[in-house]
Amino acid sequence: MNNLQQSLMHNNIKLLGDLLGKTIGDAKGQDVVDLVETVRRLSKASHSGDIEAHKSLVKTLQNLNDGQFLPVARAFNQFLNLTNTAEQYNSVSPHAQGSENPVDFPKIYAKLKDAGLSDGDIIKEIENISIDLVLTAHPTEINRRSLINNLNQVDHCLGMLDHDDLADHQKTQILRRLKQLVAQYWYTDEIRQNRPTPNEEAKWGYDAIENSLWVAVPAFIRELDEQIRNTIPYKLPIDARPIHFSSWMGGDRDGNPNVTAKVTHDILFDSRKRAAKLFLEDIEILVKELSMAACTKELRDYINDYEVQEPYRELMKRLRSKLKKTITYLDGKIEGKNPELTEDILIHNEQIWEPLHECYKSLVECKMEIIAEDKLLDTMRRVRCFGLTLVQVDIRQESTVHTEALSEITRYLGLGDYETWNEDEKQAFLIKELNSKRPLIPHNWQPSPQTKEVLDTCQVIAETPKGVIPTYVISMTRTPSDIMAVYLLLKEAECPYTLPVTPLFETLNDLNNANDIMRQLFNISWYRGVIEGKQMIMIGYSDSAKDAGSLAAGWAQYRAQEALIKTCGEAGIALTLFHGRGGTVGRGGGPAKVALFSQPPGSLKGGLRVTEQGEMIRFKLGLPDLAIKTLSLYTDAILEANLLPPPAPKQEWRELMDELSGISCKIYQGIVRGDEDFIPYFYQATPEAELARLPLGSRPAKRRPNGGVESLRAIPWIFGWTQNRLMLPAWLGAGQALQETIDNGKMETLKTMYKDWPFFGTRISMLEMVFAKADLRMAEYYDERLVDNSLLHLGKKLRSQLESDIKTILRISEDEFLMEALPDVAENIAMRNIYTNPLNLLQVELLHRTRKEEEHSSELELALMITISGIAAGMRNTG
Repeated sequence: MNNLQQSLMHNNIKLLGDLLGKTIGDAKGQDVVDLVETVRRLSKASHSGDIEAHKSLVKTLQNLNDGQFLPVARAFNQFLNLTNTAEQYNSVSPHAQGSENPVDFPKIYAKLKDAGLSDGDIIKEIENISIDLVLTAHPTEINRRSLINNLNQVDHCLGMLDHDDLADHQKTQILRRLKQLVAQYWYTDEIRQNRPTPNEEAKWGYDAIENSLWVAVPAFIRELDEQIRNTIPYKLPIDARPIHFSSWMGGDRDGNPNVTAKVTHDILFDSRKRAAKLFLEDIEILVKELSMAACTKELRDYINDYEVQEPYRELMKRLRSKLKKTITYLDGKIEGKNPELTEDILIHNEQIWEPLHECYKSLVECKMEIIAEDKLLDTMRRVRCFGLTLVQVDIRQESTVHTEALSEITRYLGLGDYETWNEDEKQAFLIKELNSKRPLIPHNWQPSPQTKEVLDTCQVIAETPKGVIPTYVISMTRTPSDIMAVYLLLKEAECPYTLPVTPLFETLNDLNNANDIMRQLFNISWYRGVIEGKQMIMIGYSDSAKDAGSLAAGWAQYRAQEALIKTCGEAGIALTLFHGRGGTVGRGGGPAKVALFSQPPGSLKGGLRVTEQGEMIRFKLGLPDLAIKTLSLYTDAILEANLLPPPAPKQEWRELMDELSGISCKIYQGIVRGDEDFIPYFYQATPEAELARLPLGSRPAKRRPNGGVESLRAIPWIFGWTQNRLMLPAWLGAGQALQETIDNGKMETLKTMYKDWPFFGTRISMLEMVFAKADLRMAEYYDERLVDNSLLHLGKKLRSQLESDIKTILRISEDEFLMEALPDVAENIAMRNIYTNPLNLLQVELLHRTRKEEEHSSELELALMITISGIAAGMRNTG
């Protein structure tokens, strides 16, 4: 980023900060403004290395009275969110990073041609592009929808101000609106009072589609198509579907008792209604615009009207009428009525595609291609991408739930206890029942509530049209029978089609066993027949990293993918790898292109399917310009990764990675599992217990309410360490393992791996970013104020290790300081830290007071929750 671009961002940050300061002054008085400014000034000086300023900052915040915490916490939290909005706008501003078209096919084309690829090779790969982004409501988005919408409006105002030719009165009006928005933000509660329901989470996901992706997808495809046409003799087919979206919102019941069969049923119908309303808006526009008279005989035949003056408009009016009737029908279904399903209710995508396609063909044949390829083609693209369901909804459930349901069934039928059988016995039973013509479950049987819920979910799937639910994901897949069990339960629900079942391999052991499990399945003739040559497999990033540390987990994920690619290739099965990435490095996060290039060669041949989680949906897809940029990055990356795949690692590199993985895993597990002081230290040094009280999402923080850290989900595990700035899950074990191999004379090999192997280079780069966000002084302060003296030794040991690890990483990357290769990112992290650090200090003081006093004011509790929210904004990711 050049100085001019940085200047624009800093000016916007100053503008928003001044408006916030004036709002606070009006609301709370000048004394609060002066206090906030004192804290900000001291934090800035402290960040620059002024030790006395840091001491003054700490003392100032320790001396706050109970009534001062909330306004100060709110001020810094809101400023960080406004700063993020300014930074976000900078990425798309025509006077900053958005000055270049985010879609740049000629650039990737030139790179591919320089590598000796033919146009035919490139066209074939373009035809095979399949990007499926799976939106999840994992509880990492802290901001309420009201505030997200407010920040989006702020972004819009910054865009309106970003013009050189504004009249004075126009600028005044925009600034007035900005002032109103900042005031709205200040007077709105940042923290939800209650956890969102799964239905509310789904609405949050729909917002991203309706307000951003609905516009962004056709705009991106149109721009990409035009650039391709101008570069090579090829145009995207009108029915191309390079991008589509799925969702876990309302379908992910793994450890979330709030997601029931009824919730899934209701969300599926609500999604269809939203799609119908969006298409109705599109068709209303086409009714107005398609006023042309000239048409083909085929179109006249299609509408069966040879007199009407405006045939296209007539056809669109008929489609409008069907959409209105569809909305009325869906309203009835949502209200629990049983409306009649008539022929003019739109159920299948083809029902809306066909009339649009007929219009398109006629317009093109009548030399009106310029009209056909405007709003009409945009709507056709939306039909292909979103369809009448808006998003496809995955079902996800944990494997033991199915095992327990089958156990209850077999016990009732007097067949024994399925759960106690060995794997061979389970498989024999499942294959027998899957091949049987008779039902297994008696119709009059009354199962337990848990088993009834499983069967009801399968019933919802059976009643849902094919394709609306793309797959059933089984988390904690351990055996072939875990996968086959779901097929049997769906058979018992008389599902009229075969729903693909996706195993999710997530712990270290599961990843290591994944290939063996799939080999066993492919050797079962019944299974080979049912999958029809296609298999989706999900790779989990969160639990494996929590289980073994990020370095060992990353290598296990890489090796599992390699083995699965080879096994599926030998078996003639088309493999789609589904990547369950989170926003943080500890959960597989990182820049999209970097993440894709760190995969094994061939891992994207079956297309890209990846989760977009929590706050990352907003940062990457929340506004049309951001979404276009993200979709372009994914498209370029998948083309390059498939046509110019990263190199397979040399044997020497593999052996060293095996060694690094073993050492780092042993170190990580030795501390996390082996040190008896670690768990008490974790709960004291981080706000993990307080996080559970923050109503982030509908899902509980633990899979088992009474379990310890082993049952804690990966998100709160990483969230806690992010809050106290130690960032432990992302680095523990990695630096020590690297240093040990350096001590054994492997430094040159590591440097070569860093430069020549994207997988390893990404690991080192991500560690640099984590270290840049960590703060040793802050982590030490958490210990000083919150941790028992008997446990302080552990924090000291971990901080010392982190300090040592930074030196190790810099020696490998040959950088003088962290993030040397990405100065813009480093500067933005440093800028946010000025406002994040006071929130950390406030949080420590609030934790100190609230933990000491069982009874404390609701204002202190709210201030604590706001510090959690603000630090998450400062770190730009949570879990």
